[in-house]
Amino acid sequence: MIGRLRGTVAEIGEEDALIDVMGVGYVVRCGSRTLSRLPPVGEEIVLHIETQWSEQAGMRLYGFPTRDERRTFLILKEIQGVGPKAALAVLDVLSPAELAAAAGRQDKAAVARAQGVGPKLAVRIVTELKDKALTDLPVSAFVPAGEAPTPTPTPSAAGEAVAALMGLGVTEPQARRVVEAAAARLDEDVQPAALIKAALQELGR
Repeated sequence: MIGRLRGTVAEIGEEDALIDVMGVGYVVRCGSRTLSRLPPVGEEIVLHIETQWSEQAGMRLYGFPTRDERRTFLILKEIQGVGPKAALAVLDVLSPAELAAAAGRQDKAAVARAQGVGPKLAVRIVTELKDKALTDLPVSAFVPAGEAPTPTPTPSAAGEAVAALMGLGVTEPQARRVVEAAAARLDEDVQPAALIKAALQELGR
């Protein structure tokens, strides 16, 4: 069973990437957020791998940039109605920490942003994940204020900018790309409004 790949990026597709490891090309399925953050073709990458087998599809490799994302993918797949595609879709819109926070405050709307995840499935996901450890941080770090001393983290300027662009119809991967490009030109303590304006300039609007 393959648990990790270190190699060079040979190709990047819409749903997968081809990773060259010492002359052997591995087709690795990834979420759109992971694919958008891969280095250019020819550069080295390390991906945490989950190997899945089915009679219909044979062996499939799913790749993640961190161990937390791989762990969250496995936990999501244990939930009734959540297959690999839906699990990747959830991780496209929420990082493991963000998903843990959403589950802690039972924010089904945040999970329902994932493509293919309806309201009923979103409720099931936040309910079943409420006490699950999705990251190396304790679960108590993500429960709602009043139930534990640790408050829900404040959204970052980048997170607010991405959400604003998505509200304008920009896809999540594209929104993250232009926000990251805009942030690189601005100060670290930039305000959300200024970052949104700069990101819109990146889009050519």
